Order: sequence, then C-alpha cells, then structure tokens
Amino acid sequence: MSAALRLDLVGIGSVVADRMHRVPRLIGADEKIILRPLEGGRAREVHVGGLMLNQLGWAALLGLRTGVFGKQADDEDGRFLRAAMDRHGIARQLVLDGSASSFADIYVDDAGSRAIYMAPGATSETTPDDVRRHHVEWIRRAGRVSTEVSQLPLATALEVLRIAREARVPTVLDLDVPPSQAVGGLGDTATLEALLAAADLLKPSKSAARELVPQAGEDAAAIAAALRERFHNAAVVVTDGEAGCAVATGDGAFRVAAARARSVVDTTGAGDAFLGGLLFGLARGLGLQGAAVLGNACGAACVEQLGAFPEDREAALARVRALYRGPVELGAPPARARGRSARRAAAADDAGLPGGAASLAAFDVALEELRALRSRLDAAAFDRALGVLQGARAKGGRVHVTGIGKPEHVAAYAASLLASTGTPATFLHGTEVVHGSAGQVVAGDVVIAISNSGETPELRAAVECVVRLGARVVAVTGSLTSWLARAADAVLDAGVAREGGGLGLAPRASVAAELLVLAALSAALEEACGFTRRDYHARHPAGALGRKSREGA
Repeated sequence: MSAALRLDLVGIGSVVADRMHRVPRLIGADEKIILRPLEGGRAREVHVGGLMLNQLGWAALLGLRTGVFGKQADDEDGRFLRAAMDRHGIARQLVLDGSASSFADIYVDDAGSRAIYMAPGATSETTPDDVRRHHVEWIRRAGRVSTEVSQLPLATALEVLRIAREARVPTVLDLDVPPSQAVGGLGDTATLEALLAAADLLKPSKSAARELVPQAGEDAAAIAAALRERFHNAAVVVTDGEAGCAVATGDGAFRVAAARARSVVDTTGAGDAFLGGLLFGLARGLGLQGAAVLGNACGAACVEQLGAFPEDREAALARVRALYRGPVELGAPPARARGRSARRAAAADDAGLPGGAASLAAFDVALEELRALRSRLDAAAFDRALGVLQGARAKGGRVHVTGIGKPEHVAAYAASLLASTGTPATFLHGTEVVHGSAGQVVAGDVVIAISNSGETPELRAAVECVVRLGARVVAVTGSLTSWLARAADAVLDAGVAREGGGLGLAPRASVAAELLVLAALSAALEEACGFTRRDYHARHPAGALGRKSREGA
C-alpha cells in the first residue's frame, strides 16, 4: 500500500458468511422446533457477516477508507464475501490459501436474541508468520489497526498489535468471546493477558468482560474502569446492549445511553456496528463520548435489520442519520478529499476505494474467478469441442463465431485468433443471422456461440436458424444448465460468480473467461493441425510478430 493508498482503518479477524434462520424461540438440549419462513418462504438466508467485516462495513458506510487483511479460501463463501467487499468499497489484502472460508449458522428468535454456531475456517489458520510475510506494510501504513478475540488465534492478533505499536499506529481490540472460551480454543492465558494489555483501545462486550474483573459487579462503568486499571489501556469501552455503553479513560469512567431503535429484529453484530461508528467518530475528531453516541446510533440501526452487515447502504445510512444528531457529516469522504480537489479525489476513489485500489480490486476479482474456472475445467470438454471442429474441417466445413452484446466483440477476436493460428474462421453477426447473414453458413459448418447467460433471445434465434441449416454448435457459456448449453453439440464452461467493479454488473471477469477459454481452444487446434512457425509467418508477415515469426521459419 503506497502513501497514496493509506487507509483510515484496517482490520484482521472474522469475515463470515452468516446463514440466518428465524425461530420462535431459542431451544435447549433435546428440544426440536420448526423454523419460521423468511422472505419468499425460504428457511435460510446467507448474509455478509463476521465481527471484523461488520465493523469495517459500518465504518466504510459512514465514510472511512477501510481494508481487511488476512487469510481466506477460494471457495463459494469466500467469493460471496469478497464480492460484498468490492460493492462496499472495502479494500483487501487476502491470501487465499485457507482450507475453507468462515461461516456461521445463526438462529434469531422473535425477540431478536440469537444463538451463533461458528466455523472459523481460514481465520483460525492465520499464523503470526502469515502476518509478517504478507501484511506488515498494510499495518504500518494504516491510520488505525483493529483485531479481535473471536476466531483469530491470540498469538496472531498479538503479532498484529506488536507491529502496529512499533509503527506507532493506534490499535483496537474487540473482546467478543469470554476469556474462558478464548483460552484453549485460540491460545493460552499468558498470550490473552498480553494481548489485552497491548491494545490502545479495548472494546469488550459486558458479558465477555465480567470474567476478567468479577469484583466490579454488574455495572458497565465499574467494569470498564476495572479493566483499564488492570490492563492499562488508553481507553476501555464496554458495550452493554440496550443500556448503551460505558467508557473508562485516565480521567474516569462514564456511561453513554443507547439510541432508541424502532424495533429489535436481530441483535447479531450490534457491537460490531457500534465499534465501526465509534472508530469513525474518533477518526473525525470526536472525543470518546461523542464517538460513543455515534456508535450507539449505529448499533440501534443494526438491530432493526436481519443480519449484521449494512448490505442496504442507503437504508442503513438513512437510519444512522435519523438516530444521530451530532456535528460530523456521515457518508462523506474525508475533509481533505473535498473542496477544490474534489474532482481529483472522486477520480481516485472508484467505489469508495482509495486511489487505484478499485482497479486492483477489480483485477483481483478477475484473477480469483479465472482461478476458480480453471479448477473446474477438464480436458474432456475441450476434447469434445475439438472433435466437433476437427470433424467439420475434415469434411470441408467452416467455422463461424458469434455472440450478442459484449460477447460479440469476443467473437470477433476469437475468429481472428483462430484464423491466424491455422483454423480458418469468420465472424458471424448475431443479430443479422435472421436477417440474411445466415447465408454464410452451410450444412456441415460449425458455429461457436458465446453467451454468459446462455439465454439471450437474439442468440437463441440465431442458433436455431443455423441449426436448421445443418450447422453444429459449440457453446461457450457461463451457465452449463442454460438453453444454449442444452442445444449445443459441445459446451465449454466460462462461468464466473462475480464481474468486479463497484456495481458488479458490467461484463468484466466473464469477458476475460470467454476470451481465455477460446484462446485455450485455439491453442489446442493449433497443435492438432500441426501449425508451424512458417505457417504463422505466412499469415502474419508484418509487424513485430512478423519479424519474430520469420526467425527460424
């Protein structure tokens, strides 16, 4: 991360696909209960979640430049979560070598209380060595670093705080689970004690904090003061549910009343939303009391929705603005990015990412999707496509390539590539097929048809037309169950789960997948027909490639 890409807040910890269920009540051992239907009659919804991603999401919603780092897996849950990061402008530095991305099954009752069963996966596999090897610069260049006691090994979290402290970067630790649960599952008592003392700002929930200072009783302010006295943090903030929070500093302890939610739908992640709001307030120059007021507003907005992450950005921001009447502007970029330099900042902040990070994030999406596609591809599918194409050529058949929309441009490239590497091919205009261009196709020809969805009506009409004329079809599609895949003689997978970019709509990764699948097919055809350097030079005598192909021809 260069100086131009400095982030206000970076974090490592729980990044989770939350599988949400509604139940009339939370049950105990040996009990059974029927799930309540969710929207559309479904029994389960998958939401973006995880303590750290929730925290960063709410901070980003309000206007901080945030980023997440650590370990994930290149699996369905991981791609789902990374797509959410891209949509919400959360930069990332993730190593995708984990066994599985984290998920949780969450059961929420009619009062909004919940039970959470977590599978930490890659988060629990992150080691101090991983941090030193991959993430030191992110930590050193951040405005603030946040980590947690929930799923991340204690030794790893301690290493993060050590690196930050050496770089004089302020640190935050969210104690999300009771110490008795953390010790054994995440590390030992000595490491936990060192970790709690290493944080500048310690943010435990009241239920987690009580074990550490039982002598403080039930009062959140007394608990906060006792924790600070024990661990010598610059500040301790204890969240206390519907009672708000308590803050302890060197000047004493005080309470901050909760904001009033319209209704309590789900209490999952309210503390994460609170901390995101608190850290935004601190970054904007509010004192701890003012920042805690804003944090309470975020916590109240969070409990009004199912799921902890602010997936509906407009609705979540509107609720925080309604609940908070403080002096800072919410949902705006930092003050340094406004004024006369606003246009430059806007150009540098695509989808909320600083500088060119939006470009790199889109690039990362494409790489991840291509890697996932490569893992699915097998030689047999290419062999079937080669069989169709070589069989047609042996009988004098020709190759045509077609598509609609962005795949039309891919088709033009593919026809040119095939022709220059030993397989004569022509571009077939998809929408013109049914208006006379089908005349270039005769019985025995092959049409390569490209469509991400495989359901485009204009392409379907074109394919039906050429099939009636006796052509065979090779489909390149993102959907192996689509009409096009079913109608084709051979099918090549070019599917992606995400496109990249702030909206995730424009064809980006899918176009890259289609291009590379066709390029791979052309390489196999080149080998199969015994295409030589001399043959290439005969078709491409000009330019740098002409000069290069001439050598040794």
